[in-house]
Amino acid sequence: MSGLSIHGLSVRYGRREVLRELSAGPLPRGMITALLGPNGSGKSTLLRVLAGLTAASAGGLTLDGEPLALSARSARSHSVVYLPQTLPAGVRLQVLESVLVARRAARDPALQRQGSAADLATAHAVLERLGIGALATRSLDELSGGQRQLVGIAQALARDPHVLLLDEPLSALDLNHQFHVMQVLREVTRERGIVTVVVLHDINAAMRACDRAMLLHRGGIERFGAPEVVVTAKSLADVFGVVARIEPCSLGHHQVMIDGLAVGA
Repeated sequence: MSGLSIHGLSVRYGRREVLRELSAGPLPRGMITALLGPNGSGKSTLLRVLAGLTAASAGGLTLDGEPLALSARSARSHSVVYLPQTLPAGVRLQVLESVLVARRAARDPALQRQGSAADLATAHAVLERLGIGALATRSLDELSGGQRQLVGIAQALARDPHVLLLDEPLSALDLNHQFHVMQVLREVTRERGIVTVVVLHDINAAMRACDRAMLLHRGGIERFGAPEVVVTAKSLADVFGVVARIEPCSLGHHQVMIDGLAVGA
């Protein structure tokens, strides 16, 4: 199966080992993989390594069976797109301009501000698909945190990624936009055959919208597979220290119900 595979990946910050010999995959094309785990488990670090922004002390990656160098230049050449938790402040661009800049940056590091007619049409289409077409002429520094997060997602999608890495893309969004964004990500991931990897704290969002889940704990992979296999009462107790039930939903997915803290948590 084509996709992104992780081979013996380790990361150290000084003497502290943050990620320890991670191996998993492939993270398939056309599917969304959720990175789950408690605070400090290594989710954001792993995402940055996949993006070529944090150096690994050991191990490597393959994309569709071919080696993928752990560098920002290699990531860009393979259309690996990374969206951090927060966008930089003080950017004096209109929303549509920022999406055009992001799209052209995928081809031209000079970040030209003018796009072709096709680029302009793509930028408008992405904004409309995310429900923020009305923001096109608004300045970025006038937007709320949730609106800025939606614009960041639009910028990422406009770059036509082969691998899309999103760090907590729902954190500033209301319930309506959380559901809509995950729906759009599912559709686009399938339509374009993207490898999409999303850091999520909302386990129910992962159960509802993701095809695979990777549960990280203390710098290692606790479980990897289908969400209903990864997220169990035992794994939630072991990793998060909570007593939980996994209940079936009428829509065909499962939902986590938290009853309390595990003894000794």
